[in-house]
Amino acid sequence: MFERRSLKWPITVGVVLIVLVVALTIGWVLLSFFGGQWLLAAIGAAVFCVVLLGVVFYLVLTIKEVNLNRRQSNFMDSITHELKSPIASLKLYLQTLTMRQVEENEREEFHRYMLEDVERLDALINHLLIAAHINKGGPLETPDEMELSSMLQQCAASVCMRYRTPPETVSLDLVPCLVRARQVDADLIFRNLIDNGIKYGGSPPRVEIVMRPREGGKVCVTVSDNGRGIPAHLRNKIFGRFVRLGFELQREKPGTGLGLHIVWSLVRRLKGKIRVKDAEDGIGAQFEVLLPGRAMETETAEVPGETEAS
Repeated sequence: MFERRSLKWPITVGVVLIVLVVALTIGWVLLSFFGGQWLLAAIGAAVFCVVLLGVVFYLVLTIKEVNLNRRQSNFMDSITHELKSPIASLKLYLQTLTMRQVEENEREEFHRYMLEDVERLDALINHLLIAAHINKGGPLETPDEMELSSMLQQCAASVCMRYRTPPETVSLDLVPCLVRARQVDADLIFRNLIDNGIKYGGSPPRVEIVMRPREGGKVCVTVSDNGRGIPAHLRNKIFGRFVRLGFELQREKPGTGLGLHIVWSLVRRLKGKIRVKDAEDGIGAQFEVLLPGRAMETETAEVPGETEAS
């Protein structure tokens, strides 16, 4: 899961800088002894520029390493919380059921809560496994065309059920389209985006999904929420691994910082694009996903929510 950074580059840069500084010092001494001030100035200036570039490069490597360590520290904090919270909840319910008799309706409620905790742990483990699998790379199966409208409806209903929000929390405006993607990949992409929209949305949350075909063999799906939005200078960073805005121990929302990284990685592997911008009404964030695809033929397209008359 954690990226094993090689020390080859930092060590190489450090050794080269030391050698250049030593060579520059010895060269100045020799040239000063034998004369040749113009040659001394030219060589000194060239070596100084190389050393300066090396220092800048070394500084960039150091900053990247510090940022990675900070993200990994946040990740460990979030994983610890995500594991401890449902486990503590399960332990409490099981101890209660073991130590005393409870009413049947209370027992059913306990079972429902325990099932939700187990599903939360299962989702966490799945995210970790998926992220590890994506980062390994490897050949990608050739995706077939799939109809996306019904899958988006299923994702919306599933996420609303998970957060116990009414179905109208997620509004859908869909033109039936076919996209070139595996069902499991498309499900992960849009389930994560809808989940984020509800989790970080306003009070009450509101998510809007719009799907339209685009020129050039593309299908555009936008997922908008009514939350706080994402600052412009952070929009390119949120798709990195372990990235969550703010300090981990001060957050109220659960998460590991892997959801958007999984989304970005899957969209890229499907030869698509994803970007985030302000929602059209200026409130919240809007994620725009472009995937290879096309509109369904008129005679075969079905309007979501309608059934064939008998």
